[in-house]
Amino acid sequence: MTKADIVDVIAAATGLTKVETEAVVDGFISTVIDAMKAGKNIEIRGFGSFKVKKRKGRMARNPRTGEQVKVEEHFVPIFKVSKDLKHVVDENLKKTAGQS
Repeated sequence: MTKADIVDVIAAATGLTKVETEAVVDGFISTVIDAMKAGKNIEIRGFGSFKVKKRKGRMARNPRTGEQVKVEEHFVPIFKVSKDLKHVVDENLKKTAGQS
């Protein structure tokens, strides 16, 4: 599913135009990005949480050449799915898999 597909579904469900819906979706995405850039965590109950995790520096290996490479300390965005969403997805896919 693409962002355009999400906009179409939300627009149909809310009665908003696609342009208005796209502005809302873009606003949500940019708000999440801005918060993560500031090092903040975002929690959406029943969906999941977006966090920023610090990775330690380490020595790695270039798989092509075998050369040792130093990887500096860095921060990575993480998304952790809520237990509720995990359960709903699992149950629904079990049902649909059992019907085929």
